[in-house]
Amino acid sequence: MRPPTTPRERSTPEPTPARDGANTSGSGPETASQSSSPSSSESSSPAHDPVTDLSDLPPAWSGRGALAWPGVPLLVALALWAYAMWHTDVSRLDDYGLVSALHPAFWAGLAVLTTGFWFTVRDARRPAAWSAAYVLGLLVMERATQAVLYPTPLYAWAWKHEAVIDHLLTAGGLQTADQVGDMAVYDQWPGFFAAQAALQRLLGVDSAAMFMAWWPLASSLMLLLPLLLIYRTFTEDRRLIWTAVWLFYVANWVGQDYFSPQSVAYALHVGVLAVVLRRFGRSAVRRGRPRQAVWTVVIIVMIVAIVISHQLTPGMLVVCLLALCLSRRYRDWVPVVTTVVIFLAWCLTAALPFLSAAMPDMIRSIGDVGANVETGYGATPTGTGAIATSWAARLLSGSVLLLAAVGVLRQRVLRHRAWPLLLVAAAPLPMFAASSYGSEMIFRVLLFMLPGAAFFAAAALLPKVRTLAADAAAQEAGNRQAPGPAKARRWGIGTWVPLAALLGGTLAFVPAYSGKDRINYFPPQEVALVRQLFDQAPDGSLVVAANRNYPDAYASYWSVDHYWFLDDARSHVDRIVRSPAATLARDMAGVEGPGRAYFLLTQGQLANSEMNGQLDKAQLNRIQRSVAASPRFRLVAENSAGWLYVLKQSGGAER
Repeated sequence: MRPPTTPRERSTPEPTPARDGANTSGSGPETASQSSSPSSSESSSPAHDPVTDLSDLPPAWSGRGALAWPGVPLLVALALWAYAMWHTDVSRLDDYGLVSALHPAFWAGLAVLTTGFWFTVRDARRPAAWSAAYVLGLLVMERATQAVLYPTPLYAWAWKHEAVIDHLLTAGGLQTADQVGDMAVYDQWPGFFAAQAALQRLLGVDSAAMFMAWWPLASSLMLLLPLLLIYRTFTEDRRLIWTAVWLFYVANWVGQDYFSPQSVAYALHVGVLAVVLRRFGRSAVRRGRPRQAVWTVVIIVMIVAIVISHQLTPGMLVVCLLALCLSRRYRDWVPVVTTVVIFLAWCLTAALPFLSAAMPDMIRSIGDVGANVETGYGATPTGTGAIATSWAARLLSGSVLLLAAVGVLRQRVLRHRAWPLLLVAAAPLPMFAASSYGSEMIFRVLLFMLPGAAFFAAAALLPKVRTLAADAAAQEAGNRQAPGPAKARRWGIGTWVPLAALLGGTLAFVPAYSGKDRINYFPPQEVALVRQLFDQAPDGSLVVAANRNYPDAYASYWSVDHYWFLDDARSHVDRIVRSPAATLARDMAGVEGPGRAYFLLTQGQLANSEMNGQLDKAQLNRIQRSVAASPRFRLVAENSAGWLYVLKQSGGAER
């Protein structure tokens, strides 16, 4: 039911429920009725007609119990998911990662969930709670699956961040590069780690590993409210809002939702955009300065949290806020100036040591778009499985961006009403020319484009939107029948083609997101082997490994040195391959007592090297056999996940 109409709305016929998909409850002052187009004529008008409906759609289900029927597919999907979790074995992952390991019931459940969502969300009379329930079901199937299936947390980077928290708790404060080397960069952006250290103490757990496996689900839930606020700024139609939310989560395969500063900084970034879009438009400013001051304080708190936690996100926020200033309605410089001032203040104080060392390389990378988007050695998918899952991710992203372009061209009303959101979606593109960000800039740009791209992609899947004034004008001109109850039509191409696109994207998320789990998953045996190493390694020891893709790779980084030989020049890697034991022994010989030199080779290193085009399985096995046969090394520990050797000390001092 709509709230009392404004004087402007009373001049138009009241739409019937079948034609009005508006969800006005709690939409706030920044609804579509106040959205401004770039044109000066629209900017000068006090209010705009709300974007309310997406044409006549046949009800998905009717008759007795129609309100409860959407729960049937949802429960069936979750039951199939639970059955699949019980019958999926992840002990032997191949190059397709979780894709080939999942029980077929999982795929059936995902298809049922997507189909149920589509027919539920299309019915404007259906309570929005059902759409929300389906989205939560999607998050469970997408983000909780790995936490349920794997007995240990995924991602070497998550384990690295756990080590930083451990260091913060151990050291009791921040340290410089002279004390912890390159890892001091984390002490210069400590916001996330300090918060997690406090959380760890509050929960009374020994390690963040106790809860970081569930972080992808938690960080995804953090995004839900700001996304809803953003989308409700530009439309009142629940169908468009919830379809956009669904597409956002489906297209967000980039993998930055794991236990990391980026996951929280990104949620705060979307939160700042939500506040600015809803509370810093011209109409909101006219409503009263005291409220504006409150919301300014709110965004300052979020901006500070972003700036002290992550290096890239403040830059992305600046370009997005600058883009909003191109819209007449959001030409408010307070948010962008506030962000720039806080960002520069941090860069010129706490982060200055890191930036001083990194600035020459950063300056050289500006404008070099080709180098900034290439992957380079050690990041090239190799093998059928790695290539297939990589293409699934590319096709998923390309399809969503293509749908967004179609939505922009097809939905003329949204193109004007949601012009600020279109600017926000395009704003990250210039960052391609700014930096390579460790060969990840292309993925980060896609991530920051998603809130806007998902909205217009959803608009492409649904019928054209109209405003109440447009309906009234069409009725007066005799171009259409007077509004009345929608006539049920046979489901045709407008129903099944969008459903096929939505289903294809939802299924493609799994290989895009979980296709590299052979690299990212570390079995308990590998965790035990690495922990055995650090339990016995004295201060001043050296750990040599092929690469850093193993759990606890940075454990005790403040007292133990690390050398990953695949990060070295290719010529030196070739020498190791030709004469493994002799070359590695020379590399490890400089360790002074009581420190020891260890060589570690694990399942995670083998998978990462093989699937990313570094050394193949035969070459790595040759290195292991050479070390095992050498009298210079002694086997310390071995299990199904790897080997641990120590370099024998000269002069008979071997312990």
